[in-house]
Amino acid sequence: MSAKIRASWSALPMFFDEPHRALGEECDRVFSDADVELHDPARVIPRLGELGTLRLLVPAKQGGAAWGKGGERVDVRALAIAREAIAYVSPLADSIFAVQGLGSHPILLAGEGERRASILAEVVAGARVCAFALTEPEAGSDVASMRTVARREGGAFVLDGEKVFISNVGIAHHYVVFANADPEKGKKGISAFLVDAKAEGLFTEPIAMSVDHPLGRVQLRGCKVPESALLGEIGHGLRLALGTLDVFRTSVGAAAVGMARRALDEAIARTTSRKQFGKSLAEFQLTQAALADMATELDAARLLVLRAAWEKDRGDVDRRTSSVSVAMAKMYATEAAQRIIDRAVQLFGGLGVTDRCVVDRLYREIRPLRIYEGTTEIQKLIIGDALVTPDA
Repeated sequence: MSAKIRASWSALPMFFDEPHRALGEECDRVFSDADVELHDPARVIPRLGELGTLRLLVPAKQGGAAWGKGGERVDVRALAIAREAIAYVSPLADSIFAVQGLGSHPILLAGEGERRASILAEVVAGARVCAFALTEPEAGSDVASMRTVARREGGAFVLDGEKVFISNVGIAHHYVVFANADPEKGKKGISAFLVDAKAEGLFTEPIAMSVDHPLGRVQLRGCKVPESALLGEIGHGLRLALGTLDVFRTSVGAAAVGMARRALDEAIARTTSRKQFGKSLAEFQLTQAALADMATELDAARLLVLRAAWEKDRGDVDRRTSSVSVAMAKMYATEAAQRIIDRAVQLFGGLGVTDRCVVDRLYREIRPLRIYEGTTEIQKLIIGDALVTPDA
């Protein structure tokens, strides 16, 4: 393969501090497409624990190595660096890593880092796989319409409902389940529960996807959990869910950048090595035009992603402005990555749609990113509403 396009931490150093640059160098060194464990769902989390990457999901003050705000919170730019690097070599590993964060961050937001210290220690070590059970058959973008309920029964809660398209099904040790514990209050009754994967009344079923990811359905049929399973307080679930997504949504764009950068690298290598009509494909002007479009969209995507991550880490940008930046980053990066990867497939020709071809895998892997953690359409609504609604 010819010289690779530089990773964002190296290509755009103005967004990063010295710890980020050190992390970027470490990621370049430790992540390899040849690392078979990063392509094995059962081994991804233990492997990321060995490599030390899971430390980024837990602040230093809770036993991890996330240095945001003096070790008090997760650093979003660090997440972006890690996800871009992981997604470049294994979108599967990136997905599992992301959900490891989604399934542990509510513990931190609920202020239960000390009470759940042993769980967080297992998360960092790669000894525990987490899952985030929010989406339902009739409650996707409209989270507040969820039908899963939780009722008190003595000193316990009983959960009933169904969750779908839940990542890490089959490999998770626990699920952060969102259920309405006070339906009369509507969304204000939504609460979060830490449910053991082996809890009685919890059933899982895999869902066949176009890519080989551990994703499935979670059914709760009279699932009884102790009162201690409640994260935070009754009615705080929606805040915990949205707060968690607010931290990790920017990193979805970073993962898209990683996949798009891999596709561009593959396309450059293919077009410079393949000969047609007596010269390399890269010498044709139409090929160069396609590569130029891909490179420009890649840079535009990562500029939006890194602006959003930088604003999140600063913490002094007003919430509305930050939310718009995150929405733009997530929307544009995932849509642009889809276009970049599609062009890569086209440049590969017939080989681009064959099984085991890297760009074919990327083509199938990128599609879900335009849906999960807020669809493209939802991001447009966030941006559009901010443009036409006066400041409060």
